[in-house]
Amino acid sequence: MMTANLPPLVLRDVGKVYGEGANAVTAVDSASLDVERGEIVAIVGPSGSGKTTLLSIAGCLLRPSSGRVTILGDDVTEFGQSGLARFRRRHIGFVFQSFNLLLPLTARENIEIALNLGGVHGLEARERSSRLLDRLDLATRAGRLPADLSGGEQQRLAVARALANRPDIILADEPTASLDSRAGHRVMELLRSAIEDGEASALVIVTHDVRILDVAHRVILMEDGVLRAPEAART
Repeated sequence: MMTANLPPLVLRDVGKVYGEGANAVTAVDSASLDVERGEIVAIVGPSGSGKTTLLSIAGCLLRPSSGRVTILGDDVTEFGQSGLARFRRRHIGFVFQSFNLLLPLTARENIEIALNLGGVHGLEARERSSRLLDRLDLATRAGRLPADLSGGEQQRLAVARALANRPDIILADEPTASLDSRAGHRVMELLRSAIEDGEASALVIVTHDVRILDVAHRVILMEDGVLRAPEAART
């Protein structure tokens, strides 16, 4: 059980190296970061700087080559593969840049299968999916397959699925990349409200979209695998 005064997400000297010897490539270099309860952190930087790799490590999708990751008081670097998967399903909501939607399933079914994996079934799952679809202007698209949705609609569906099980930590990789300004701000307001209403403990965003940086409490630059000094975005 997490102690209330501990940050929900802590990275300590996290590194990720691909390959060996002369072919080794350092994607993340000794990154340390504390994300406090109720905080929204945006990580910005050029393509190839290691942002998505860092986010994947924070979300238990990749194991670091070095360092520690502590989530909700648990050192997840000690977990086995099956334990990581269970922990991820229970505590972490992802918004992927590539959407990662299940193509044979409708928009509603994409949300409901996430709820089912989280232990929510039947009428409760249907009502929860309906509320999310409505909040993201997707109610009329509930029965459509992902291939029949626009890029922006697919992105909003990915956000809805990430929020389905009210995760403790939300990790978002370019969540507004396919959206116009109005839709992008609506998505960010929904993500921010999840933090402010206590539905989730913390939000970390990787983004190139300067239009949404005012949502963050901190903006951190990442270059060549290294996290630079954070700057306050708003109070």
